[in-house]
Amino acid sequence: MANGEIVHIEFPAKNVDRIAGFWKGLFGWEFGSSVMPDFDYRMARLSDTAGAAIMPADETGHANYYYSTDDIESSIAKVKELGGEAADKMPVPTHGWFSACKDTEGNAFYLWQDDSNAA
Repeated sequence: MANGEIVHIEFPAKNVDRIAGFWKGLFGWEFGSSVMPDFDYRMARLSDTAGAAIMPADETGHANYYYSTDDIESSIAKVKELGGEAADKMPVPTHGWFSACKDTEGNAFYLWQDDSNAA
């Protein structure tokens, strides 16, 4: 997977069933059952290296984009060096690490590093 490749997109929705139907109708994406026990977070595999998720949210209108990196700590430092904001990395156990970031104009995005040992 190349650095900077979009690997995951989250779509917040007021109606999760409706948005699932929209993306299925547009691109044929099949969202499974929730992968979280206490939160309706449904995922679809888009390719071998990319996926999408839908989830309930009060605030909608902007998708969350996750960009791949081979070295999340170095990328976090680079975001800050370039004048952006980056939170400490957080684990998604057995999958990888992510960091919530903003560019110099306040546009939100996430960094993602695959790591099956993340805990």
